[in-house]
Amino acid sequence: MLRILLTGSPGCGKTTAARAALELLRAAGIPVGGFVTEERRGADGQRFAFEVVAVDGPRRTMSHVDWDTGVQVGRYNIDVAAFEAVALPALQRAAIGDGIVVVDELGMAQLSSARFVDVLTELLDGTNPILATVHTKPHPVTDAIKARRDVEVITVTQATRDALPFDVATRFIR
Repeated sequence: MLRILLTGSPGCGKTTAARAALELLRAAGIPVGGFVTEERRGADGQRFAFEVVAVDGPRRTMSHVDWDTGVQVGRYNIDVAAFEAVALPALQRAAIGDGIVVVDELGMAQLSSARFVDVLTELLDGTNPILATVHTKPHPVTDAIKARRDVEVITVTQATRDALPFDVATRFIR
């Protein structure tokens, strides 16, 4: 069971590397499921929202700087129900069979969902290979995941992010 966590500072390319690896795996005919997050930026280049996107299609805005309700994480308010409505079914669908489960990301916004943490724990205790991105901040859930003996943590940097998707995908294809 291969379980790879990509970590690194914000903006280093964790999601970009995970998405590129996902596409390489798909191109190789490997079943892939789960979810990714996509940032939304304004005309000024500033990030203002995030969407959760199931690998197999459904998407919803899960956080926004202009919302005044929800769980606050930094300058964003998180709509936990919107996140759960896309991410949890996507993870449950991905866990069926032997495909690779993609989880982007294990961050403060996602960890505000107790249901997500429960599903994630089940996945980690299951048999599916996992490719996930994870924040660098200390957190009891992610610290425990990073410390698991069956997990490999790879730090993404601007210098490594371009070659990393091929390296990661190749490991899952073997």
